[in-house]
Amino acid sequence: MEGIMLILAHGIFFLLLEIEGVQGKAAGGWLPAHATFYGASQNPTSLGGACGYDNTFHSGFGINTAALSAALFRQGQACGACFQITCDRRADPRWCLPRTTVTVTATNFCPPNNNGGWCDPPHRHFDMSLAAFSRVALVGSEGIVPVLYRRVPCRRSGGVRFTLKGTANFNLVMFTNVGGSGDVKAAWVKGSSRRSSAWTAMQRNWGANWQTNIDFRNQALSFKLMLGDRKTLEFVGVVPSSWKHGETYAAKSQFSN
Repeated sequence: MEGIMLILAHGIFFLLLEIEGVQGKAAGGWLPAHATFYGASQNPTSLGGACGYDNTFHSGFGINTAALSAALFRQGQACGACFQITCDRRADPRWCLPRTTVTVTATNFCPPNNNGGWCDPPHRHFDMSLAAFSRVALVGSEGIVPVLYRRVPCRRSGGVRFTLKGTANFNLVMFTNVGGSGDVKAAWVKGSSRRSSAWTAMQRNWGANWQTNIDFRNQALSFKLMLGDRKTLEFVGVVPSSWKHGETYAAKSQFSN
């Protein structure tokens, strides 16, 4: 009898440790949300969606990506941001994988259906790529699991990338592979000629695409980015004067030139 009681006591002790650990995470910046998965039959690199990323590998994000509900997406302000996610085993022990996390990049928008759906405001919801979802939950989980999440710094390989689109006097620039907080809060551009050598503020067009109506043809371009954590990066002459619309240029590193 004493042996049975000792085993029960040990079991309760370790259960309390596990609960305390999860609660500690919640107190340490983790927030509750829900998650589903999408794109099971699609090439995972094509899930760029509402942020405008044509290919998540080309953008430097890999396949661990997610579409965010409106409360998290914030009209595209979250594009490029990184979130660490773990399945909340306290709320659903059947489908959550134990002690696993995955870091996803926000690349898409999960639109509300305005009928009480998971992506309707004010729900915080991650519609994850299948590759990312299967890291923290069983795929046969009816598609919806409770999770805990927190913002984390983005770890990127190589330098920030600048993809130029548009026409002569309408330039659309997409910033990708941004490390640190990952999300771009404000952007400026300047050319190499005397008439356009001052920093000019750009406007967010949609998602990760920023625009300017200045004609920068035949000029080298420099960019200044303010990230979501208010850190500012400058990339001087990162785009050569021979640039063309449709091409991507990369900085040598994540740091200011």
